[in-house]
Amino acid sequence: MMLTATEILQASILIVDDQESNVMLLEQMLREAGYTTVASTMNPREVFALHRKHHFDLILLDLQMPGMDGFQVIEGLKTNDADGYLPVLVITAQPGHKLRALQAGARDFISKPFDLVEAKTRIRNMLEVRLLYKKLENYNQELEQTVQERTAELRESEARYRSLTELASDWYWEQDEHMNFTKVSGPVLEMLGIRVDALAGEAGGALVEGWNEAERAQLQATISARQPFLDFLFSRINADGSQQQFRVSGEPMFTQACRFIGYRGVGVEVTSKK
Repeated sequence: MMLTATEILQASILIVDDQESNVMLLEQMLREAGYTTVASTMNPREVFALHRKHHFDLILLDLQMPGMDGFQVIEGLKTNDADGYLPVLVITAQPGHKLRALQAGARDFISKPFDLVEAKTRIRNMLEVRLLYKKLENYNQELEQTVQERTAELRESEARYRSLTELASDWYWEQDEHMNFTKVSGPVLEMLGIRVDALAGEAGGALVEGWNEAERAQLQATISARQPFLDFLFSRINADGSQQQFRVSGEPMFTQACRFIGYRGVGVEVTSKK
């Protein structure tokens, strides 16, 4: 994540100092350095409204001002700055105020009288940090939005998949890791002869008699191995001597951490379709 020289020079800067000579000196220094968006005020009480409106990338703040000093301005900005990063570089002639300002929330300081080379360096360095912070914040927001969009697309795709499988088969079902039925579409329970109360938590449900035990054992072995199965045929003989045959396909489901969470699949009765 890089910044261009143009991005830095187009950053918005606010100068806050009650001395007009200091304001003029800082404005001249910044414009000669190539900065194009520089504003100023000699009234510290205007800072909050100005920052709410313009969201400055950097505020050059004098600490010693009548009526409201720089420390009070910093405290007010803490409740005003929505992005959590206070872009304040303080200006002071008092060495003891530097640490206090940093502890209050300022990011850096410039000493009076100004060393223009040092001042320009500190301003540029702070702007680089500030703009990179904003870029990272915007990137995180875009990433979060992308994740939300992809999640919505996956849900829509899943809904379409289920709709298509329901149309293309006699039933669709899902089971949890204990093989309890959690979702059923179509007469799967009746067709398989499974008691309806299986949905209430009885693992697998209670099957009626007459199933081909060899086929059931083969299918159970596939499920126990967490393997998918396609067009598996199995049958049962009903009490009246009639035979039903079914074709079923299923696949295991896993979380992103590869934990098994059950099966889902589709099936059709093929007795009458031969």
